[in-house]
This record gives sequence, structure tokens and C-alpha cells, in this order.
Amino acid sequence: MSNERNEAAVPRVAVVGCGYWGINLVRNFHLTEALAAICEANPARAAELSAQFGVPNRTLDEVLADPEIDAVVLATPAETHAALALRAIDAGKHVFVEKPLALAEEDAAKVRTAAEARGRVVMVGHLLQYHPAFLRLKQLVAEGRLGRLRYIYSNRLNLGKFRRTENVFWSFAPHDISMILALAGEAPESVQAVGHSYLYNGIADVTTTHLKFANGINGHIHVSWLHPNKEQKLVVVGEAGMAVFDDGQAWTHKLVLYPHRVAWRDGAAEPAKADATPIEVLPAEPLRLECLHFLECIRDGRQARTDVNEGIGVLSVLEAAQRSMKTGEWVDLKRAQPVAAAVEKPPFFVHETACVDDGAVVGEGTRIWHFTHVLKNTVVGRGCNIGQNVMIGPDVTVGDRCKIQNNVSVYPGVILEDGVFCGPSCVFTNVNNPRAEIERKDEFRVTHVGRGASIGANATVVCGHNLGAYCFIGAGAVVTKDVPAHALMVGNPARQIGWVSHAGEKLGDDLTCPRTGQRYRIDDNGQLVEIVEDAETKIA
Repeated sequence: MSNERNEAAVPRVAVVGCGYWGINLVRNFHLTEALAAICEANPARAAELSAQFGVPNRTLDEVLADPEIDAVVLATPAETHAALALRAIDAGKHVFVEKPLALAEEDAAKVRTAAEARGRVVMVGHLLQYHPAFLRLKQLVAEGRLGRLRYIYSNRLNLGKFRRTENVFWSFAPHDISMILALAGEAPESVQAVGHSYLYNGIADVTTTHLKFANGINGHIHVSWLHPNKEQKLVVVGEAGMAVFDDGQAWTHKLVLYPHRVAWRDGAAEPAKADATPIEVLPAEPLRLECLHFLECIRDGRQARTDVNEGIGVLSVLEAAQRSMKTGEWVDLKRAQPVAAAVEKPPFFVHETACVDDGAVVGEGTRIWHFTHVLKNTVVGRGCNIGQNVMIGPDVTVGDRCKIQNNVSVYPGVILEDGVFCGPSCVFTNVNNPRAEIERKDEFRVTHVGRGASIGANATVVCGHNLGAYCFIGAGAVVTKDVPAHALMVGNPARQIGWVSHAGEKLGDDLTCPRTGQRYRIDDNGQLVEIVEDAETKIA
């Protein structure tokens, strides 16, 4: 019966430690209907919470011995995390542990080994990795909206809560380290930190930490609990734009995109500022999302976003920074593999200066180069090469393996089938009688370019005509009528001067492709058709 419940129902958890932060975990797991018990040492506090949430207060031994409890949630002092996690894993429980995972990397490694041996989920409470605004920020980075990342810095500042068992860096910075590692996609090569103690000797109240990554990204973390006001801000600077995640703002402005760039004129850098754009983020409590993620990982056997490896990666930076505070020197981190999951890259390339709008679809293997804009509701196929300063869309379809060279605009109404070549600065139109002051969007005329067609440099295709498959429009030609398949067109207006093969070679009188040897003929309708020979004919 227990196995049947575990497969079909919400996993049951016990929250261990119901103090300052633990009460929030109790509340959220109660709302998910997963809360089965609490472990609270203070009798009065335990009785109050037990009555409020309708679950018993039990000892840790009782919880670990209960086969009906699937997981424990540890919100205890940091120095107890590793030991309690090991006990829970040994009892067959999944574990959610608040940050940090442990106070020493060797203890965290023991937790990992135990979890792997027992097949248990271990998830670390790096809360901001579940914040909707940060998740959207990761998506912007993965989409290339900021271009290549250069610099990430965070401020986590407040007045209090003052601690004596850990310094401000261990208390505040794990969240920022976790976010920076997730965006950078790898562990830093080296870390330097400076701390200052004003309240308790040897316990830093203010720290500044620098991180250097092999991929060229630099990080900066400033934390303080001696600050006049609260600030929780992450700034991400890329070569194509900047973004600010400010958790102190209203939901409408928690994430703002600044498409600023740096322009170079005569060897001097100048700011090229653009209007800030608030990014829509659906409001949701990050802790609720974090708790739901933990339950889903248990139920579905999934790897947690902030799993034990991610927790060890953050702990590695914490320890390196602590060592650096004592000496003031850079500390090298020697790691064989990334500690945070890399930002998921799209299966296509978009140059950092290019822009692909939300709602556009780009196929696998396609490359989009400098200053190109793919507008909404546009579909670009697989294996395409889109040159510099190209505009496509909105509502345009481009087939697979197309090549669109520099300075081409593909407007609504234009359809490019597979394998179409658009030469540099060729021109499509979509209305016959445009006026700047008259709207004619309902008069767009369709231009259909058939499979394998080539349009030469600076050619113009007047809208409303079909270009047949494998036709060839010469450089500078102006197309004013339908073009037959395989037709070779030149001049203004374009006229047919011959035929071309599938390989783009001009055919002579024998209608044989000089490149491939393929033979053609003219059919009864005056169209060029390929001669298909069967095996017996070729042998004969």
C-alpha cells in the first residue's frame, strides 16, 4: 500500500526546524498537501504549529523510522546540515536542505556519495534559482538577447539580521553565487574576497568578492548586513545588452532589459543607449515553486535544478572566498568539470548583435549574423545561413538550407521554399503602389520563390509573381512577371535568355549540365524537365 501511495500521491515530508525560515517551508509544504509532520524542539512553538497546520510534532528518530514519510526538509543551523542529511539518506529519505549544503566541501562530498549510493534526491535551497524573474533572465541569456556575457554583479544588502555563527558572506552570498554560476555555465577559475568586521571580531559584516571565469566572464558580489536599506539586485552585462533583476521592485519591473551597446568611432568607445524594456514575468512565490520542484523530483525521479552537485559548486566558491579573506590573495579553484548546469543553448547560432523576436521559430543548425532582425511569427528553417543586416518578417516563412546574403529584407507575403539563394542587396516588394501615409497591409501580394531558386545581387522581384523551382535571376535584374522553373532571367525588365540546371549551370543546345552530366528536355508545355533514366537504359 505504501508503494502504491508513493507512485500516485504527493510525497509526504517532515520539516525539521521551524524557526525564522523554517516556518515558511512549513507553510508552503502544507499548501502543497505534502506536509506530514514537523520536528520542533521548542514545546510551545511545536504545539502552536501543530495545531495551526494539523500535523504532529515528532522527534527526528520517529520521522526517520516512519516509512510513510518520503523526505525530510532541513531548516536547522548550517553546521548541522551535512550530518542530518547523511542520517536522513541512510534512513532512505530524500532531502531538501537549506543553504549552505555543508560548511566543508569534504562533508558535502560525503552527502553526494551517500545520495548516489541510495538513489535519493538531495536538493539545496538556493531559492533564487526558482524565482520567475531569474528563470526569465536565464531564458534571455540562452536566447542571445544580451549577446556574449562579460560581467555579472550582485548587491545583497540589508540592516541585520546579525549572526555570530557565520559571516555575512556565508549567510547572504550563496544565492548570488548560485545565480552567477548558473548564468556563467561553469565554475570560476579563481576567487578573491575582502571582508570587514565591525560588530563581532572575526565575523565579517561586509564583503566584496570577485570571480574570474575561463570563458571571459567576471563576477562581483557585494553583501552587507550593515546597510541603511534593503537591496537585492543582480546586473548582467553582455555585449549586445544589459539586464537588471531587482527583487525590490514590483513584479512589472523586477526584470528590465536595457538594449544598450558600446559603439566605436575613430577608435573611441561611446555609449549607445536605448530605451529600457520591462520584461513580463508572471508573479509567483519562489519558495512555492522551489517546494513544488522538490516534490516533482521525488515523484518523477528527476534531477533537481539545485542538486547536490550544484550545492557543492557553490560551497567551493564559499570556501575559496573565505580563504581569500584571510590573505587578500586570489585563490585558484582546480575543478575538472562545471559545477552548475550550463545555460541551455538553442540549437542554432544568433550573433550577439542580432535579434530574434519572441514568437519567431529558428531551425536547428541555422546561423544568423550581425545586426539581423527576425520578427515575430516568422519561421526560419533548418541549416540556413542569414547574413548581416537582414530583416525577415513578420509572418514570413523561410525553408530549410536557404542562404540570405547581406542587406536583404524579406517582407510579409514572401515565401521562400527550401534551398533558395538570395544574393546581396536583392529586393522584394509586397505592394505595387506604396504610399508613406496610406496603410496597405491588407493589400500585400504574395511572392512565391520555388525550391532551389537563385536571386542575384541587387536584383528586384516585384510582388505578386511566382519564381519557379531552380530558376536563376541574374544580378540587377527586375522581375515583373512569373518565372518558369529553371529559367535564366536577366535585364530590366527581366527576360529569359536560357535555362539552368539543378546545379545552377547554364545549359547549351544539348540541354546537358556541364557540371553533373544531367540531361534535360523541353516538354509539350515549353517547360524544362529532367530526363530520368532507369538502370536498364544506363546499362544499354
